[in-house]
Amino acid sequence: MTDISSSADAKAQSTMTPGLVLLFAVCCGVIVANLYYSQPIIELIAPDLNLSPGSASLIVSLTQVGYALGLFFLVPLADLLENRRLMLVTTTVTTFSLAGAALVEQPGSFLLISALIGFSSVSVQILIPLAAHLTPEAARGRVVGGIMSGLLLGILLARPLASVITDHFGWRMVFVTAAVVMLAIMLVISFTIPRYQPNQKATYGQLLASLWYLLRREPVLRQRAFYQSLMFATFILFWTVVPLELARHYGLSQTHIALFALVGAIGTVAAPLSGRLADAGHTRSASLVAMLLATLSFLPGLLVPGTGIIGLALTGIMLDFAVQMNMVLGQRAIYTLDPASRGRLNALYMTSIFIGGAIGSAVASSLYGAGGWRLIAIIGSVLPLIALLAFCKQSRSANCT
Repeated sequence: MTDISSSADAKAQSTMTPGLVLLFAVCCGVIVANLYYSQPIIELIAPDLNLSPGSASLIVSLTQVGYALGLFFLVPLADLLENRRLMLVTTTVTTFSLAGAALVEQPGSFLLISALIGFSSVSVQILIPLAAHLTPEAARGRVVGGIMSGLLLGILLARPLASVITDHFGWRMVFVTAAVVMLAIMLVISFTIPRYQPNQKATYGQLLASLWYLLRREPVLRQRAFYQSLMFATFILFWTVVPLELARHYGLSQTHIALFALVGAIGTVAAPLSGRLADAGHTRSASLVAMLLATLSFLPGLLVPGTGIIGLALTGIMLDFAVQMNMVLGQRAIYTLDPASRGRLNALYMTSIFIGGAIGSAVASSLYGAGGWRLIAIIGSVLPLIALLAFCKQSRSANCT
């Protein structure tokens, strides 16, 4: 097993082999999927647990709230504690929580477990900065991009997988399967992920207090967080509403909707591509392309009526490609700011993105009910346009990356 400290040796050693990059990507995809399994099946979970239709949404909300708390309180520990041990603790909690979700009968217990699943799934945000630590500067974008493709694939595939499993075996089997897979991930982390011990001497309280200081000190972090929060809000807005559109206006079943979601997986090629572009010094031009593509992604359905499912599929592919590209470009930029603070920088970046996604998720149903798909398309175009305009304005500054 490789042991690496937070020193020049870590920078010099090219630990991230192609096989290890693949393992990191698989781990990230499997872990992050736990946040999304319940979303398409809450209407089936709620009656079994005697949850009212209004309370059913708490399953999703508490999972997201738990994840937000984990980002703030757990991820900064990656700058203080040995990373592999920290990930093993969090993934153990995730595994037992998923098993509990499959077994409990009481609504209150299930809601608490949902929050624990979200809270402990932040181990994915410890893996990504660790990969940056273990990679030389010249290859960091490529490696982070490859790992992010796994993470984003996990986000996209979680909902359709949950729908298909539920259709054939019931909703509890979703959590049984997830728990078994997480057990395998724990073994992978135990035997393949290198140990990494930061040299940070601060206390946990000082680490948390430094978050505000880092946010104020780093303009690139603030800018990148703002751009990607708007982009991710659009991403979540689209993928929250498109199943409703497909079911109500095209008569697709859960299985067919699951197959449609696979279209978005095409966009995962953006992650490694954007990493290579960033390594080659093309971060600004690639960012411009990503935000412009996201702004234009809804136009097929708006400008060409009657495109139907094909138009929605084109929007999904373009939007996923753009959002993933901008995500990796942002991470590549913030990881160059302060190597000793990568865990906290990533926590701040991902928390900002999560806030954008949470807002997109919260308003999706009401916007769709008020104005249908056309209103969703308009809002979905405006959000990345705001990011694009802000980027064009700030790109004139030497502090913008």
